[in-house]
Amino acid sequence: MDVKDQVALVTGGASGLGLATARRLVARGAKVVLCDLPGPQGEAVARELGSGARFVAADVADPQAMEAAVAAAEGLGPLRVLVHCAGRGGSSRVVDRDGKPMPLEHFTEIIRVNLIGTFNALRLAAAAMARAEPLGEERGVCILTASVAGYEGQIGQTPYASSKAGVIGLTICAARDLASRHIRVCTIAPGIFDTPLLGRLPENVRAALNASVPNPQRLGVPDEFAMLAMQIVENPYLNGETIRLDGALRMPPR
Repeated sequence: MDVKDQVALVTGGASGLGLATARRLVARGAKVVLCDLPGPQGEAVARELGSGARFVAADVADPQAMEAAVAAAEGLGPLRVLVHCAGRGGSSRVVDRDGKPMPLEHFTEIIRVNLIGTFNALRLAAAAMARAEPLGEERGVCILTASVAGYEGQIGQTPYASSKAGVIGLTICAARDLASRHIRVCTIAPGIFDTPLLGRLPENVRAALNASVPNPQRLGVPDEFAMLAMQIVENPYLNGETIRLDGALRMPPR
């Protein structure tokens, strides 16, 4: 798909992977709606990206908020691209050192944001795409974000790994569900990326993370995620696939 003059919705678009992807979409001539939690950063990013971008505040797991975000995108034209990057982490063991079980609320909240939020964005964006006229052999493409933790979750990552494994499992099913609508669904499973969250880590910890990646021996940069997202958008035969983007990393237990 050529995104010039087409409409894209990017969740988590105010920073990190989402912002890098939004920049590439705008550079290719797309009209982009950035969706993120309320705050001044989203508006500032939209201004930075120029007239091709606007910001809508939303919790991705909130049906009404995401309906408003999709409606804002449709106000610019037929929605053709969803890149869903919004998500959250959080470390906690199933049973802690004092023998106490993980609070169920902790597990539930990460599943709510990462898995239910992903499906909420997907279902609403896909319904909007289904209303559009086809562009050749497709109506739209939805790109989701999982993690290598969905395959090799580490100690303390039970909620996060479960949520991302859910996104991986969702991908092929959703691609098959939406095939008759000519809407593609793919997922990117990043390894360790240099996002604002990791930017707060001490330098010795960052050096150890760099050394853990086989090749290239460094953290991924958000623009590499954005490059792959654009390649998925542009290649009409990519569908139903989860692509690891991790420098051949396989996560150890801790």
